[in-house]
Amino acid sequence: MRGYRSLGRQEEFLEMDCVALQSWKQRIFQYQQQVKISPPTEQGTLFDPGLTSSSTQPDPDGINPFNLPQQNTEFWRWKAADQGTAALYFVIDYELPILLYVGETVKSNQRWKGVHDCKRYLLNYRQIHYQHQLTSMLGIAFWTEAPVTTRPRQRLESALIYKWRSPFNKENWDFWATPFVGGK
Repeated sequence: MRGYRSLGRQEEFLEMDCVALQSWKQRIFQYQQQVKISPPTEQGTLFDPGLTSSSTQPDPDGINPFNLPQQNTEFWRWKAADQGTAALYFVIDYELPILLYVGETVKSNQRWKGVHDCKRYLLNYRQIHYQHQLTSMLGIAFWTEAPVTTRPRQRLESALIYKWRSPFNKENWDFWATPFVGGK
């Protein structure tokens, strides 16, 4: 991708010009808008109308991350009475809007305590916006109807990562030439 380069130093690993950043975001926005407008069609079944091929697996097309209640990305710092529930979560820049990351957890109030790579990506993303005096409005949204069992929840997460092509998920780094995942 033109417009950015890795400098090889942890404290200053990325230079990306403003035009390249805006172009990168616009390509993601256009792709995700098409997903919203025309979700991929899937062959239905004659005997189980309304269900996916696995009757216990929720339909990824039934989940719109942009319609979920928005929370601050620093939610994990707040005191919570419990550890939370099984959930899928979506990190979104509501400014454009674009879905940046899809994740899953069995304890929604605990997932981001400690080390999480996505926190670093968001820090890098915020920093490059700050350098170019561009606004971003980062937030996180939880879908708490996720399967409690790990494997079905992870399958749903994977389906949503590929559906939305969220650029901070490693599965899509090459697809978008994601520049925010380097450094420490």
